Amino acid sequence: MPKTKTSDFRISPVSASDMDQIIRLDSQITATPKPAYWHRLFEGCQTQPHQQFFLVAKRGEALLGFIAGEIRAWEFGSPPCGWIFAIAVDPDTRLEAIGSALFEAVCGHFRQEGVTKVRTMIARDAQLVMSFFRSQGMMAGPFIELEKEIDE
Repeated sequence: MPKTKTSDFRISPVSASDMDQIIRLDSQITATPKPAYWHRLFEGCQTQPHQQFFLVAKRGEALLGFIAGEIRAWEFGSPPCGWIFAIAVDPDTRLEAIGSALFEAVCGHFRQEGVTKVRTMIARDAQLVMSFFRSQGMMAGPFIELEKEIDE
């Protein structure tokens, strides 16, 4: 998909030169550096460009935010749908609609691939993220996450 100009920032597919800024922004927000995770994600998007999407919002060379998602299908009977599993926006630019533009851009990729539904999963106490996704029209879906600690 070509670069999208929105206001004074642009959205485009991630490039290798964006990775240091992505790792830094994610570490700033989550307080958990995970460079290997982000590099694996970048590689996956290079090898499966019609299934995995990793987009960045930039002003000049400065990273303002990113979003990552993929098309998944048939887990527990679910037809193909888009999954958003990472989104981050620089806290200094959160009121500039960058998150919304990233969300719309990744949904555009999902639509191009024939997907008509988008899902995500968030922590119950992540009020800011919950508010963001609700503002995009997302609501509780038909699946419930279950989990259990695995004993060693």
